[in-house]
Order: sequence, then C-alpha cells, then structure tokens
Amino acid sequence: MTIINHSYRVNLKKRIAIFASGSGSNAQKIMEYFKRSPDAEVVLILTNNPQAYVLQRADNFEIPSHVFTRNEFYQTDEVIRILKNLQVDLIVLAGFLWLVPSALLKAFPNKIINLHPALLPKYGGKGMYGDNVHKAILAAGEEESGITIHFANEEFDEGEIIHQSRFKIDPTDNLEMIKFKGQQLEHQHFPRVIENLLKKMKS
Repeated sequence: MTIINHSYRVNLKKRIAIFASGSGSNAQKIMEYFKRSPDAEVVLILTNNPQAYVLQRADNFEIPSHVFTRNEFYQTDEVIRILKNLQVDLIVLAGFLWLVPSALLKAFPNKIINLHPALLPKYGGKGMYGDNVHKAILAAGEEESGITIHFANEEFDEGEIIHQSRFKIDPTDNLEMIKFKGQQLEHQHFPRVIENLLKKMKS
C-alpha cells in the first residue's frame, strides 16, 4: 500500500505507528481500539519480516505498511524519514524483536514504547521474548507473572516503566495457559495505556 506524504496536518488526531515482527495480535487490538477514535489513529504498520501476518492485518484495516531490511533500519535514515513525513506522535513496539537504533530514539525522544510479556526487570534482556519468557517463568516456579509497558531505550527491556499488570500462576498452568493469561492483559491494557500517553502529549 502506498505511503502518503503528509506535509501538513489535515486533522488534529494523534498519529500512531506500530512496529511488529510477527502475527501482530496486539497491533490488531490497537488498530481496532483507535479505528473510530476522535483523538488518535494508527497511520502506519512497519515490520522487518516480509512474511509477517501483521501486514495482512494492516491491509484489513486499510492502513499503510512498510517492510524494511536490517541495513535500511540501522545504516540509513529511511525509516525515520517515513515516520517524520507522516508526523507520527507515538511509536509502539508490539512484538518487535530488534533493538531500536540510537538515531530513531533521538528522533523520537520519549515517544517510543514497548510491551514486554513479563514483570520487568525480571525475565528481560536479549533473547527474552515470546515463549522464551514464559518457559523461563515456568521453569523458575514463579507464582505470578504479567506484562510491562515501558519506554524504549538503547538496551533491551531497560527503559522507564509506564505500566505493569499481573496475573496469578496456578500450579496446573502450562505454557499455553500462561501465554493466554498474559495476552488477555496485553489486549486489555496496551491500547488504554497508549491512549493515556497520547492525551498527556502537547498538540
């Protein structure tokens, strides 16, 4: 889908860009949540994976998408240029597996947030995503887990925490049940946290 270059703001809605590497279930919930919002809209889906199902989800909502390579992301300013042209107010990392480059962090200071499927600072860091996180939590015999929404910085999962929600792990819970409980919290809270952040931003 063609990316439109907005040289001026036609409306005063806050603009959200979502980065995802896979299926994009959280991206779906965010697009649904803001579809009829008078205050904010998702204007772009970006991915490093040309096979990611999140691209189909974007098409379903008639939202533009952009696939980028590792070289484009880390060695050029192309992604920054696209986001600036669209006058993006908030960047949301929803299942995005690459570390954000410093140039992007500097271009959008305190405007990039990430969702992590555990209660940081526990079970964070490089390689700790998806099932890797939940398997580690199970192996440790934890009695609770949850989600963390935080600002992105130059390290994996170390930015300032914005929101945490918890769930109890029952003795009979397996990997799939822990994933399900976590996703329920993600889908419930992530769009609302995004909405609250956008409300705090100056126009």
